[in-house]
Order: sequence, then C-alpha cells, then structure tokens
Amino acid sequence: MDAQDADSASGFERVFAYLRERLLDGTLRQGERLMAERELAAQLGVSRPIVREALRALHMLGIVEIRERVGTIVKRPDASMLKDFFTLALAQQADLIDDVMEARIAIECQAVRLACERATIADFERLQRALVRIGETIDDADAGGAADFEFHRAIVLASRSPTLAVLHESMSTLLARSHRSRRELVQRFSSMKSYLIDDHKRVFDTIVARDPDRAEVTLRRHFAIGDEYRRRAVTGEGDRPEARSAQGH
Repeated sequence: MDAQDADSASGFERVFAYLRERLLDGTLRQGERLMAERELAAQLGVSRPIVREALRALHMLGIVEIRERVGTIVKRPDASMLKDFFTLALAQQADLIDDVMEARIAIECQAVRLACERATIADFERLQRALVRIGETIDDADAGGAADFEFHRAIVLASRSPTLAVLHESMSTLLARSHRSRRELVQRFSSMKSYLIDDHKRVFDTIVARDPDRAEVTLRRHFAIGDEYRRRAVTGEGDRPEARSAQGH
C-alpha cells in the first residue's frame, strides 16, 4: 500500500469512526444531515477528496445518502447489504450448510421463545398463512423451500426483536438455499411430507399456546429430524417406517 492508499484508508477510518460514535452517543440520528465536507475535513484532519471518497464508500454500504444540493444524510442501514456481505464472505467456506444451520438454530430458538411472549394476532395470521402454503407446496421443491423459509422467517418477525430479524435477514440467501435443498429430499423420503406439515404445525401450536419451553424443545426436535433425513440421504439409507411414528412423540 502506497502513501496515498494509506491516507485514503486512514481517512475512511476517521470518517467511519466519527459517524459511528455520533450514532452511538445519539448526537446524530437517522434523517439528519452531516456537516459540510469542508467542515468535516477540517475537524477530522483529512483532505476533502478523502472525505468525499469515504462518504461515497459509506453510501455504498447504505449508511448515508448523498443528495445533490442537500448534503449527506444519515440513513438506516439496509439489511440487504449485510445479506450480500454474508453470502459472499461465507460462499467459499467448507461445511457451509452446517455452520449456517448452527447460527440459524441459535437465532430461531431464541426467536421462538420471544414469539411466545410477544406474538400478535397479525403474527399468528402470518404463521398460519405460511403453514397452509407448506401443505400446498409439499411436492414442489422451489415453492416449498420458499414456504418453509417464510414460516421460519415469520417466527423471527413474531419475536419482535429487530436485532434477531436483521441477523436472520443477513443470512436469508443462504437459508433459502438450505430450505430448497432440504425440500428436494421429499422425492426420496415419502415420510418427509407428513413430517414437514405436522412438525411445522406443532411449532405453530406451541407459539399460539405461548409456551416458550415447549416451543423451543419442539423447534429443536424439528431441526434434528431434518438433519436425520439429510444424514440418511448422504449415507444412502432409505425411508424408514418408524420415522412416521417418531414424529408423534
């Protein structure tokens, strides 16, 4: 890195740190305008071109919006930027599905507990619609995977936790692929059809009953059964009659 690149990197870090601290301490809020480039450059001890470059980078990240003849406005960051980052950052990782599933389980198990406490009638309706869609798409891997994703996304939204929602959304591209790949197993294991419909219904019922302990246990068992089907597909095992009866316990 030459001196100019080093200066640019340092300038970006100063502008980013300034904005971060102002947001954290509440002196700068969403929708407010930053000071002019000249003032910001003087305050942070960097050149105006470096400030301009840093602001453009922050604009690309969705943190600020640069409006002509208005200035630089603080935005609420778009979670889709985080989603793209996660997808690209993890794309080359070995055992990607397992790693994403571990994070998903952690997020959704906490979300389902909160949903039991905070879910509204509108949340129940959203979950119910997703549940119906799961049954309607049981033989369609693409639409079925999307229906599965929407049901689990509805759980996270019902938690009323903005942080959990952003984390879940940041992994949504990877999660959607995971749901799609699992739905492909339906053609191999006929018992998966009743599992997918009945198990999601059991999760829904625990949320409606507002029973966080049973909801978490039911959801964890739901994940475990899905993993078992995936394991059997990898090892070449066929469908097993006891798989149906195990779902009723």
